[in-house]
Amino acid sequence: MNLGRFVTRSARYWGDAPAVADSRRTVTYTQLEERTNRLANALLGLGLEPGDRVAMYSGNRSELVEIEVALYKAGLVKAPLNARLALDEAIHVLADADARVLIVGPEHADQVQDHRTDLPSIEHVVVIDSPADDGFERLLEAGQSQFEARDVDLDAPAVLHYTSGSSGRLKAAVQTFGNRLALLRKSMMLPDVGPNEGAEKVAHVGPVTHASGMQVMPVLAKGGCNYLVDRFDMASLLRTIEQERITRFFAVPTMIYRLLDAQLGGQYDLSSLNRITYGAAPMAPARLREAIGQFGPIFMQGYGAGETTSTITLLTAEDHIRGLESKPELLASCGRPYGESDVIVADDDGQPVGTGEAGEILVRGPDVMQGYWRAPDLTAEVLKDGWYHTGDVARVDDEGFFYIIDRKKDMIISGGFNVYPAEVEAVLFEHPAVSECCVLGTPNSEWGEQVTALVVPRPGVELSENELASFCAARLARFKKPRQIVFTDELPKNPNGKIARRLVRERYWQSEERQVG
Repeated sequence: MNLGRFVTRSARYWGDAPAVADSRRTVTYTQLEERTNRLANALLGLGLEPGDRVAMYSGNRSELVEIEVALYKAGLVKAPLNARLALDEAIHVLADADARVLIVGPEHADQVQDHRTDLPSIEHVVVIDSPADDGFERLLEAGQSQFEARDVDLDAPAVLHYTSGSSGRLKAAVQTFGNRLALLRKSMMLPDVGPNEGAEKVAHVGPVTHASGMQVMPVLAKGGCNYLVDRFDMASLLRTIEQERITRFFAVPTMIYRLLDAQLGGQYDLSSLNRITYGAAPMAPARLREAIGQFGPIFMQGYGAGETTSTITLLTAEDHIRGLESKPELLASCGRPYGESDVIVADDDGQPVGTGEAGEILVRGPDVMQGYWRAPDLTAEVLKDGWYHTGDVARVDDEGFFYIIDRKKDMIISGGFNVYPAEVEAVLFEHPAVSECCVLGTPNSEWGEQVTALVVPRPGVELSENELASFCAARLARFKKPRQIVFTDELPKNPNGKIARRLVRERYWQSEERQVG
């Protein structure tokens, strides 16, 4: 089954309903069907063959959904670039993907054109919102309005999902057509949260080139509308939810923290919201309680990765409510496995560990990637005997709830003791004056590494190092408490809005011969 055929079917059911929208335009299902047919014909008319890569380098806008659907229909491979990547990073990705066509947003068009000589594989650059011959609309005009979605091999690549992970090296998880169909199936299994009156309208707050965009096709398959938000601004987002009657959105914890700190929720009618899904990083239980208090019991957490084609465990809204009422430790859980994947916690030999014991999360199933694009060395590191090794350390309780302790590579070894940063960060977040924090190991001649915390205080709140150190000392073992606390106005983020621990770490270790204590 070609994913593009789901749009064809949806157009028959909900032809006049909105399928995709942004602040500039709304596209109905009938229009989406015709425009994606034209684009599929036009791209193949440029000489592309199934399996060729087409890159996208643009901020959130409705055209990105049209491109994705057209590529599925034509059997072409989507190579999306995060719009926040610097040009040098974008050039690296384009070269690695060996893309033949680049569709670029107006914000990057001039830079790309100035560096065409650095892009030898790119045969055509198509500019969104350009009236010139290289414009996106001109390309659509060249294609016929009728197109029969091609039959595809489920093991053939559909998406190159670029991620840096903890290594800092940009690499692409090869998601096949089969992986993306598995994503569609498990998305249909998601439980409803709150009243669901009519079709859903999903706001994509983060880049649709990454985690948020994995819900584009599931929404289209059910007749909903994808609303693409072009930038994250607290007041603008809340205003959009009110005016567009948004029913749900996905956010990384940093976004939710900023919404809470802005204290704007009471100024807008957010009654249409029935779900806020968070993921991509753990959310501090203290701040999660605050968020539920402000937005209501509509939170759901998903844990997964590009390598697993999105979510593999789920902490439902009911789990959140239970965490508030009777089992508070659940708010620190990432939920239980759902869908078709097997998810276990295993030792270094790949054998399952006992209940409550720490081990690495391993995953196998139809949504696990084929491997990393043209990187057999990296693939061999994480795919072993059919299992994907996530690098996340966790434990499982007797009810099957997973609790992530930390990234395996982020563990601090101080004086021979193992310290997981996430455990220390959870305590820091309990302090009412802490907005964001990042804990890491920094060089120490006596212990090898010491626990260091970088902290962003909440706006307008005074906080001293002694106060925070005493707060931690009362709640953590002596070897776990921060030996150094550094206050800062901002923490570096990666293009997806997650705190870039690697960049923080480099500040402290760049002059050291060894990168561990």
